Amino acid sequence: MRILVTGVTGYIGGRLVPELLDAGHEVRVLARHPERLADRTWVDRVEVVVGDASDPAVVHQALRGADVAYYLLHSLLAGEGFEELERTIARTFAAAARAEGVGRIVYVGALLPDLPVEAMSEHFRSRAEVSEIFRTSGVPTIELRAAVIIGSGSASFEMVRYLTERLPVMVTPNWVRTPTQPIAVRDVLYYLVHVADLPGAINRAFEIGGPDVITYEEMMHGYARAAGLSQRIVVGMPFLTPRLSSNWVGLVTPVPRAVAKPLVDSLTMTSVCREHDIAALVPDPPGGLVPYERAVSLALARIREADVRTAWSSSSLPGAPSDPLPSDPDWAGGSLYSDDRSTVVHADAETLWRVVEGLGGDQGYYSFPLAWEVRGVLDRASGGVGLARGRRNPETLRVGDPLDFWRVEERVPGRLLRLRGEFRVPGLAWLELSIEPTGRAGGRPATVYRQRAVFHPRGLHGHLYWSSMLPFHGIIFGSMLRNIRARAEELESGPAAPSPTPSPSMRHRTTF
Repeated sequence: MRILVTGVTGYIGGRLVPELLDAGHEVRVLARHPERLADRTWVDRVEVVVGDASDPAVVHQALRGADVAYYLLHSLLAGEGFEELERTIARTFAAAARAEGVGRIVYVGALLPDLPVEAMSEHFRSRAEVSEIFRTSGVPTIELRAAVIIGSGSASFEMVRYLTERLPVMVTPNWVRTPTQPIAVRDVLYYLVHVADLPGAINRAFEIGGPDVITYEEMMHGYARAAGLSQRIVVGMPFLTPRLSSNWVGLVTPVPRAVAKPLVDSLTMTSVCREHDIAALVPDPPGGLVPYERAVSLALARIREADVRTAWSSSSLPGAPSDPLPSDPDWAGGSLYSDDRSTVVHADAETLWRVVEGLGGDQGYYSFPLAWEVRGVLDRASGGVGLARGRRNPETLRVGDPLDFWRVEERVPGRLLRLRGEFRVPGLAWLELSIEPTGRAGGRPATVYRQRAVFHPRGLHGHLYWSSMLPFHGIIFGSMLRNIRARAEELESGPAAPSPTPSPSMRHRTTF
């Protein structure tokens, strides 16, 4: 089946394309900024039409020959003329779909409250009007109406994530007790993929939701349990208006106020499914719909498993639908702090690698020694492994090796060493050391050495911990960078040494 997907740099669209490809469909995408697709693993498997969805000629080109078209265009950034722009783009798309003979439009709308349209928020009104435009367009339209979608990158989920992570005690507005029916992003994608194949000219909206009907306060408590945080204390304050609430969300979380305001406006209204008619056409996913806390655990799984490559690089690696994508907003995916440093080392990559792979154990980390010793004592006192493990082999490392209170998570000989912290901290920590040969400079070999410390905080204590350590980073990580460079250059210029044992002045350790 030939399928057009719009909104592919958005939250749902970017996750839907690989699902459709895996289902055997021929996929075309419409993208205003195709450069944002460059790092997607699937970009070479799709046809890309470049242009704006408000341009009728572009939309006709994109829809030509399509059997099914997914309309996944909607902005959370309201402003003057917002509803008229949404209306115009939907009408342009509907008219072009009818003219090009498209067999079906699939639209993801909002789970609307049981209120007259004029009493709804601006975004709910816009969703309802776009829905009406498609269902009266002459092109059979299946609309899937969802409330809060649970997955890393979803704006509603991110708001719950940050509020819960950062505030053990919350003074909240009344909307935290509004019932809603969240649904896991993988279940949304499951329905989206399967409705493409439905027979007949179905032209209606279906309400989709997970198995739990809960309040936003219960969502915060459930997030805390899934994330291993202490029970949150929530105190309601009825005088907090939606406007004040959005300012509060913007202050406490990195979610921009322009996004928080329409979210909060919508959160004040009950969004619970009144029917589950979709089950007659598309059976529930194998194993059933994902419960809320399980959906949160899936959204957190990538960080929990310490595979943070998608969180700290621009590459889009294959992963679960709940995982973060590079196209997600900068504020999505939870907090991830880092200390990044690099330098040019006048030594070849092999020599520098010997120094990097020789870190730890008796040889130290070329950094502040007292901090290491104190950190080791504190770790042992709190039940951690401390410094007792050392290293398995004084010269080489393997993936999975313990290294003091680190563990080798990834090793690419001559290029990369990534260590995962196993010390007791309120969060997860990594230290990544990478090497990039650049040839020669001034007649000497030149190699770029990059050093990155990454910390994923757990709760408010994690944020405070990172902040408290910031004054020491220049001493710890700066000296580590300089001394590794000096040791490699010493080995490069001097006689061959059997191992990269540092001089006494450099035999220091590092810690977070």
